[in-house]
Amino acid sequence: MEIKQIYTGCLAQGSYYIKCNGEAAIIDPLREVQQYIDMAEKDGVKIKYIFETHFHADFVSGHVTLAEKTGAQIVYGPSAQTEFDSLIGEDGQRFKVGKLEIELLHTPGHTLESSSFLIYDKHGKQHSLFSGDTVFLGDVGRPDLAQKADDMTQEELAGMLFDSIREKIMPLNDDVIIYPGHGAGSACGKNMSKETVGTIGHEKANNYALRADMTRDEFITEVLDGLLPPLEYFGFNVQMNKQGYISIDEVIKSGTNLMSPDAFEIAANDTEAIILDVRHQTEFVQGFVPRSIFIGLAGGFAPWVGTLLVDVKQPLLLVVEKGLEKEAIVRLSRVGFDNVIGILDGGLKSWKAAGKEIDTIDTIEAIDLAKLVEPGNDNNVPTPTIFDVRKPGEFTSEHLENAKSTPLDYLKNHISEFPSEGDFYIHCAGGYRSVIANSILKSKGIHNGIDVLGGYSAITKTDLTVTDYVCPSTLK
Repeated sequence: MEIKQIYTGCLAQGSYYIKCNGEAAIIDPLREVQQYIDMAEKDGVKIKYIFETHFHADFVSGHVTLAEKTGAQIVYGPSAQTEFDSLIGEDGQRFKVGKLEIELLHTPGHTLESSSFLIYDKHGKQHSLFSGDTVFLGDVGRPDLAQKADDMTQEELAGMLFDSIREKIMPLNDDVIIYPGHGAGSACGKNMSKETVGTIGHEKANNYALRADMTRDEFITEVLDGLLPPLEYFGFNVQMNKQGYISIDEVIKSGTNLMSPDAFEIAANDTEAIILDVRHQTEFVQGFVPRSIFIGLAGGFAPWVGTLLVDVKQPLLLVVEKGLEKEAIVRLSRVGFDNVIGILDGGLKSWKAAGKEIDTIDTIEAIDLAKLVEPGNDNNVPTPTIFDVRKPGEFTSEHLENAKSTPLDYLKNHISEFPSEGDFYIHCAGGYRSVIANSILKSKGIHNGIDVLGGYSAITKTDLTVTDYVCPSTLK
């Protein structure tokens, strides 16, 4: 038996390749499925099953394409309904992969069809659990994503999750290895570990939601406490995972449409396409096509695209570094954004060479911001307006005194708070999110934002006053 974890940092998502005696199974595959096919061919095994732990909301799985290319059977847990051929398994049903047996454990709560898959080795011993979004390392899946579709309250789903964990997960042997669906950085939980492999015993001892003395009511209260609203693109991804989608090969072929600067400009003016610039933020601030939205490939690209652009059918025009065109299209497709209508041929260099207009973002070093905020004894100098676009938890834990919290995730709800006249300053943790925020504001006609280079990390190295650290778990 061999188990390989394919972990994608941008999505904080784990998919899995399991092989034994000439057969293989894939769990929660990424949309770009060729890597799994290549692994199987290299190992000389046939992919027999594609196990889906649930209908994913934060990414588009590769199950449909992988089944088409390999003939493998797609397996979901009880109550799942798909618009493609799939096997809807039963609780306790076992599937053979070589000499292994994989048992479907129906563990509803995150969603109604949510299931975990338990591997028994060739000796019949419990070996490993693929827990999907039921149990993470340090956390459990949020139980509020399926409520609208399933006409249930988040409290009811949380109660189901409590039962699933107590009845199906915690009775497993302590040495059973846990392979979760996500790690730290995913929006599917709130307290996930940076580790991506653990054990049942460790989670019983350290995961707040698996405390032995925890009551059902306590579980419901603690699991729901502090959850931010679900991101709007989640619903689009769930529907694609239920209904199917076009092959990523077609997406790449249609998206790799190189446009001259003139054609690109015409498309930008004559369509409803968003210009998406995916270069590094340090390059973007120095010059970009006017009205471009910056979301760099070097950061949490795909989740931020889904969060901020929302509609997966939105036409996109890309500005991308040469050689990274395919990567950009693939990573967009992971969250369902398949409608790239053109790429600026030659990037910004060709745009400048054609004499086209460019825009820039003003920046300031943290040490220079400090001189503006605390200018000695000169009381005639107004205190600059500073916006912090980090997540609410980051802001609550520690922030610059007098800064305003306007989280990037929900920036559209704060647009009216940004002044139309007079300079203001924007920062995040390190400089990535603040440039995104500034680009969005500029696209809406607000051009007086100044980006704080290095973000909060640089601010803490100055003499600027910050709040004392407060552990978020102690806040009500």
